[in-house]
Amino acid sequence: MDTPTYPLVQVVVAGSIATVTLDRPAVHNAFDAELIASLTAAFRDVGARDDLRAVVLRGAGPSFCAGADVNWMRASLGWSREENVADAARLAALFAAINDCPLPVIAAVQGAALGGGVGLVACCDLVIAAAGARFGFTEVKLGIAPATIAPYVVAKIGPAQARALFVTGERFDAARALAIGLVQRVVPPEQLDAALDETLQHIRANGPQAMRAAKALARHINTMPHAEATSYTIALIADLRVGAEAQEGLRAFLEKRRADWVEEA
Repeated sequence: MDTPTYPLVQVVVAGSIATVTLDRPAVHNAFDAELIASLTAAFRDVGARDDLRAVVLRGAGPSFCAGADVNWMRASLGWSREENVADAARLAALFAAINDCPLPVIAAVQGAALGGGVGLVACCDLVIAAAGARFGFTEVKLGIAPATIAPYVVAKIGPAQARALFVTGERFDAARALAIGLVQRVVPPEQLDAALDETLQHIRANGPQAMRAAKALARHINTMPHAEATSYTIALIADLRVGAEAQEGLRAFLEKRRADWVEEA
């Protein structure tokens, strides 16, 4: 399948893994309108593909994403409230496209992840950070608030941590990001690619449809009343068990062989 091209974003598909890379390294992959539009389109497109198992999100150059572009912020000084509403809606659509992607989304983070860049991190299912990475909800330093990213950040790190970090705007290191649940693994910078490859080996060994179902389960279960959650989980496991993927997986386990949907690296 041909992969579309997107301004300021690289999308590379290798086997069942799509890698989406922010490609504005000269400005530390800072957001502007074009990057936001391209990244939104890229995630909507890869999420609609049934031949993929996961998406990797990266930033080219020394940083993952340093937040808003200076020139974009300068232009916003002259916008009306209506124009600001439209702009914020486009940014919110980007975070929703990543968060709602049915595929597992794995971020590899180096350098700076600030403001909206931390929003990207919060929308991912699994985050591997280089030990030198720095994070911060720095919006208050500009007289604004981390508004469009807040639903994803609070869901990821909880309200207590969000309240503290939102109001100080302080930058914090990867160790603290790990401690509060923003990232799931911290490795030396030179081991970032190896750690990502290790994670992708696990992804390639899993049932593709099972991973989609497991991601949806983790995202939605806490928002359901107990009775609804019980019904949902009973139906989910029953539907999966009678499906071809689980039938093959269970037979492969009992016969001590590899399931036919396991993918080689």
